[in-house]
Amino acid sequence: MIRLKAVFLFLLALATPAGAATCEKLRFDETPFTVCTVDPAAEELRLFLRDKDGRVLGSFSRVKQALEAEGLTLGVAMNAGMYHSDRSPVGLYVEDGVQEMRLVTSAGPGNFGMLPNGVLCLNEGRADVIEARAFRDDGQTCRYATQSGPMLVIDGALHPRFLEDSSTQFIRNGVGVDAKGLVYLAISDAPVRFHLFGRLFRDHLKTPNALFLDGKVSKLYAPDLGRSGFGLPMGPILGTVQPLDEPAAAQ
Repeated sequence: MIRLKAVFLFLLALATPAGAATCEKLRFDETPFTVCTVDPAAEELRLFLRDKDGRVLGSFSRVKQALEAEGLTLGVAMNAGMYHSDRSPVGLYVEDGVQEMRLVTSAGPGNFGMLPNGVLCLNEGRADVIEARAFRDDGQTCRYATQSGPMLVIDGALHPRFLEDSSTQFIRNGVGVDAKGLVYLAISDAPVRFHLFGRLFRDHLKTPNALFLDGKVSKLYAPDLGRSGFGLPMGPILGTVQPLDEPAAAQ
């Protein structure tokens, strides 16, 4: 069995483009998760919301179709933050340098308003997760940005309002960046408490800052794992971008 697994991983590595994100299933504290690792210095990360006509894309398949017009395709992806009923972003949203929604730093209802919340900021070759008020005070600029909340890990500490014995459990997804600049897109494969999800990022993935993205509409697109992320329409989407495979030469 061990030998077969090694052969499978070797063949998978051969089939994966150099620098492409890798996804794996793991168990942390007896709970199943799927984690995709992205090196933003080697592979482009983007946020997607609308097509060229201003319509909300809302699904991984529509993002993939939109990318094909650029000679590109979607690598791995997940939903990237909370949204209103029309699927417009609740907090800060920037796409290709254009801001659609402003930063929100006031407390409010629901998970988004459980301060501190935060921002995922993407620039060329770099990604950062930053607490929202620190982001405001620093005057940070981003090519792509999405705001969500709560923060899962803040400068190495769990969010102060997380309870180890909370009765609230959901499938949850989030993003964190480690000290080397690697980005981790994680989703629980069983309902989890915030406390456990935060510890996954802090203790296993070693990310000093991590951000919760959603807990009722949590989806992952990872073709190598057979995950298409089919389901209800989404708002913002975070994903890697790859060149389309060149067509085979005519025989």
